[in-house]
Amino acid sequence: MKSTSARPRPPTLRDFYEDPTVPVASGTSRSLRQARMLAAALGPPTPPATVLDIGCGDGTAAATAAPLLRGHRIVGVDWSQDALRRASTRIEHVVRGELTDGGLPFGNGTAQAILFSEVIEHLVDPDSALDELRRVLSPGGHLMLSTPNLAAWYNRALLLAGVQPVFSEVSLRAIHGRPGHEVVGHLRLYTARALREFLTASGFEVVRIAGAPFHGVPRALRPLDRLACAAPSAASILLAHARRPAGD
Repeated sequence: MKSTSARPRPPTLRDFYEDPTVPVASGTSRSLRQARMLAAALGPPTPPATVLDIGCGDGTAAATAAPLLRGHRIVGVDWSQDALRRASTRIEHVVRGELTDGGLPFGNGTAQAILFSEVIEHLVDPDSALDELRRVLSPGGHLMLSTPNLAAWYNRALLLAGVQPVFSEVSLRAIHGRPGHEVVGHLRLYTARALREFLTASGFEVVRIAGAPFHGVPRALRPLDRLACAAPSAASILLAHARRPAGD
């Protein structure tokens, strides 16, 4: 007689991202560079701006940015309750919210700025996500987006050698065909040109694309990685500053 006991449910992508051991950030240097760009864009907190950190994770990036955004109100947003519990120990305001299933729990034009760090590469539907970010931004509001660069300087060399690029993944269970050992769940990767075109097509005005180093680069190569930031199209991490059009 066959057993009627239910089989264990296979892990889902949501389960993967709920795992607190999965790395979700590209390092403090990226967070600081991104925060400096936003601080320069916002200027003095008169009046204070509402800054939403969408996909805040454990709040590390928001906490790193907070001293540079002093006077502005930073709100961490994530769908993971576990992430929000950890974030609440680092930042004052946290809210549960998703880019799908009804959208973010904010009204139209609520925020003057959005941090969207290391999130877009994990999304099944980035088009709808940017539509939602544009909705909650006020006209003239700032979007600070960061994501790994498919065309990073070392990825160009790896592809010439027939090696899978860093940041790209073919499985959620293990790394295959590329350097590294951490599986982080990247579904999409962008070059600087592709990211600029995508943001423009989504209704944003691209102000600037900058570069940032990646903490996972071997120590001996880190000076070269920092040098590559001078040419964002070859940098490890892409930092995009875009705006919702003021007349929108």
